[in-house]
Amino acid sequence: MGGRLTDGRPPARPGPLAARLDPRVPGHERAPERGGSRLRRFAHRYGWRAYAIPFLAVATLVVLVDLAVHPPGSAPATSRALTAPTAVPTTTAPPAATPPAQGDAGPTETAPAAAVEDYVRQGSGSLSIVDGSSEVHGTGPLQRFVVEVEDGISVDGAAFAEAVTATLSDPRSWGNGGRMSFQRVGAAEAASEEYEFRVSLVSPGSMERYCPGVGTGGYTSCRYGERAVINLARWATAVPHYGGDIATYRLYVVNHEVGHALGNGHEDCPGAGQLAPVMQQQTLGLEGCTRNAWPFP
Repeated sequence: MGGRLTDGRPPARPGPLAARLDPRVPGHERAPERGGSRLRRFAHRYGWRAYAIPFLAVATLVVLVDLAVHPPGSAPATSRALTAPTAVPTTTAPPAATPPAQGDAGPTETAPAAAVEDYVRQGSGSLSIVDGSSEVHGTGPLQRFVVEVEDGISVDGAAFAEAVTATLSDPRSWGNGGRMSFQRVGAAEAASEEYEFRVSLVSPGSMERYCPGVGTGGYTSCRYGERAVINLARWATAVPHYGGDIATYRLYVVNHEVGHALGNGHEDCPGAGQLAPVMQQQTLGLEGCTRNAWPFP
């Protein structure tokens, strides 16, 4: 056929086949050779590598910074956080053990009833602090005390607190000769535990609540923990062998139970006709001694 095709066009030159872009066919538009941002041209030229290069650069920078802060051989941050020493708690003295409860055991026979029961046999069970404070009485180591009265027993709390304070401030009481001094303190000191003991007036029906396991039988008083617990029945009527001397018995029962709170135990009658020690269980009997209300009469 010679060197031309039948339609008069010269034959195609031999060589590799290549697709031609036809601008008339959608999607075959040629990308512009010039124009557009440099970043776009960079991304178009390098494809996915354009996004990998910045990521690798940031990762490399992080590694270099970590090596500078934590040289090889040092413990990793996570390990240090787990092994960091904990704070040592402040050393405090252990709380003092509560001494065993002390009290006069109830009488073996039925307790004699008072001629007139002018006291409440069962209060509400809760105690209220008689607020207020006194001056310091005496010299020597200070013993601060709180006075509290059971709710619902119809007793003038201020009068009871004054009676307790007057008893402990007497020179015949435990502060005799500069052995110690006493001061009544109120609710604020009780809340902050700035006191040494409490003196509590409690109804017979609540004695086992405040003297558990002592065996008062609702008749005697006791010392339990930090409390010198005065039985309202004894405060109101004393005991038969005191011959109606309620005033002296009240002095005795305060000094006796506070004596327990100060660490003193029971004593026996030293001999017939002698003064009974204040730490003798005079509520249960005098054993031949004569009644006495004072540690240092």
